Amino acid sequence: MNSLEQLRQAEEALLQIFSGIDATVKQNLQRVLNAFRHHRVGAHHFAGVTGYGHDDMGRETLDQVFAEVMGAQKAAVRVQFVSGTHAIACALFGVLRPGDEMLAVVGAPYDTLEEVIGLRGKGQGSLIEFGISYRELELTPAGRIDWNALSQSIQEKTKLVLIQRSCGYAWRSSLSIAEIEKIIKIVKQQNPHTVCFVDNCYGEFIETQEPTHVGADLMAGSLIKNPGGTIVTAGGYVAGREDLVEAAACRLTAPGIGSEGGATFDQLRLLYQGLFLAPQMVGEAMKGTHLTGYVFDKLGYPVNPAPLAPRRDVIQAIKLGSPEKLIAFCKAIQQSSPIGSYLDPIPDEMPGYESQVVMAGGTFIEGSTLEFSADGPLREPYIVYCQGGTHWTHVSIALEKAIAAVGKV
Repeated sequence: MNSLEQLRQAEEALLQIFSGIDATVKQNLQRVLNAFRHHRVGAHHFAGVTGYGHDDMGRETLDQVFAEVMGAQKAAVRVQFVSGTHAIACALFGVLRPGDEMLAVVGAPYDTLEEVIGLRGKGQGSLIEFGISYRELELTPAGRIDWNALSQSIQEKTKLVLIQRSCGYAWRSSLSIAEIEKIIKIVKQQNPHTVCFVDNCYGEFIETQEPTHVGADLMAGSLIKNPGGTIVTAGGYVAGREDLVEAAACRLTAPGIGSEGGATFDQLRLLYQGLFLAPQMVGEAMKGTHLTGYVFDKLGYPVNPAPLAPRRDVIQAIKLGSPEKLIAFCKAIQQSSPIGSYLDPIPDEMPGYESQVVMAGGTFIEGSTLEFSADGPLREPYIVYCQGGTHWTHVSIALEKAIAAVGKV
């Protein structure tokens, strides 16, 4: 059977799932529209201010709209966050103080947080260098949360628990909102004052609720992932309890300035429009992950999540088993990209990553992982992580090349 026929069969098999995703998109878009209406968003909100960014009505209203959409008391949506990792770091340094402990409850965190915590690197002002201790709960051998260990994990000095929603570069299931809610309840039963912080990258608009709807005190993410709707050029956000959002904003700017400063560089229209587009773009990416998982499962490769399993983020992992297949897959995705299709992805060092990474990212926004991309660290078992997709049809076109490329290795 050729790759075109394989994809046609996959598309037919997934029609009912695609319809269910469209229903989720509609609910999430309704929530976004309600917030826009509630805060009377108009064209006058697109005009930002310069310099310090004081009294920027468009930015302040956007924060309020975003907070309402996310079920949070407060949000700070800023182009000054250079990445999701930066937003997360500001949240952690905003909440934690010397002598506090941070506990990661879903195994090891994503690679780029290792230097923020202080597990790698020296002399950069990591959490550990500031006297903040770190502990993590290992996953079970099956890659699941150890619920029994979690129920006895909170100590007197445990100020914050880190809940990483997405699997990152780990072979585990990403977390559902129901699982995040259960984690929070177990933590709060042990100490109601322990801050439950969610790394929400790749997870926004996957379900009809966000972590802050179900009790998370604080969360953070990137605008060149889901909530930017593929058109926001840079930035990130923090959302949650008002005092904690302000503490994170004080680390982004300075104590005394917090969320009151930060020019928006004529980006406000894109920030509003990206939020409006986000539910639809996330829906398309989810369809693409189902399609990718389905065809590579049929080809005999281990995939995570399973082809028909509910999606919990916009990532589809495929265990390819060799560096040659990993590189061939990424080259095929790059060749099917709108930007830089003539380039060959080459494994190289990346800031914040321990291993060399090969990355296909022919995207309009550099590093945008809600646009279609694929990457993976050059280490066993050589897993490729496919992310995003503005149209599931684009994913299908790219997969045709990827199936052929991997088959030749």
